[in-house]
Amino acid sequence: MAEKIATREAYGNALAELGEKYDFVVLDADLAAATKTGIFKKKYPARHFDCGIAEGNMMAVAAGLAAAGKIPFASTFAMFAAGRAYEQIRNAIGYPHLNVKIGATHAGITVGEDGATHQCNEDLALMRTIPGMTIVNPADAVEARAAVEAAILHKGPMYLRFGRFAVPVLYNKESYKFELGRGVNMAEGKDVTIIATGIMVDMALQAAELLKADGVSARVINIHTIKPLDKEIVLDAARATGAIVTAEEHSIIGGLGSAVAEAVGEACPVPVVRVGVEDSYGRSGSVPALLELYGLTPANIVAKAKLALSLKK
Repeated sequence: MAEKIATREAYGNALAELGEKYDFVVLDADLAAATKTGIFKKKYPARHFDCGIAEGNMMAVAAGLAAAGKIPFASTFAMFAAGRAYEQIRNAIGYPHLNVKIGATHAGITVGEDGATHQCNEDLALMRTIPGMTIVNPADAVEARAAVEAAILHKGPMYLRFGRFAVPVLYNKESYKFELGRGVNMAEGKDVTIIATGIMVDMALQAAELLKADGVSARVINIHTIKPLDKEIVLDAARATGAIVTAEEHSIIGGLGSAVAEAVGEACPVPVVRVGVEDSYGRSGSVPALLELYGLTPANIVAKAKLALSLKK
């Protein structure tokens, strides 16, 4: 059975590990234990700044540090980063295109019992609207670590999305090559394509196995970089299989599903069926129960794949 690690844990470990190699600073909003930036703080206390429960101010501080030549990682829950501090991200970071990295943890419904106010299913949509913002949603701990290093090397604002819930490790740390803006083919198939991001990549792979048992050949693609979207891999899949299912732990409005549908609709129209939170708020509950309730399961991906197949001309 695959080892399970939360991507927020990988985020904290990556910051602490990479702190020896690169000169960057970390900001947090009184959540260092939860975001796991406390791991970095313990190792590099002089390079960690707790801005308190004032997320908008933290983003402005990060902008100032970036303007002064530093590489700041501003960390808090996704709801407080993309939600509460949206204006500061848009105007103080995005507009001047500053080199700020936003580490947004506790994204999606897998925050669990914290409920709707903390379950941010809108952050990808909000960040996609900011010109020049790069958005990464890693599938596992290995990809999360690679994404942090890529963020350090990338010039410009970046939104990194991490989860609270432990998920299977899919990649080998020694051999996996992460490239910003490039999707990853996880499985070959000719009948339908499942394009997934974040925790849904593992579920997409499970769904492909279930479909195989039903005689359906499914291609699986991991889109870790939501923006800029790898249109080449998406359109190649559209042409090759003629039907697409997207899967994300996010609203079906404005996230991966929307990005894929936009790309396909413009250049290679084929059926696109979306799996995600369907225009509703989250609610308090255990993670397994919530995933089942909102249809974020391999079984629902299979059902949507069969729907997409039925829509093929």
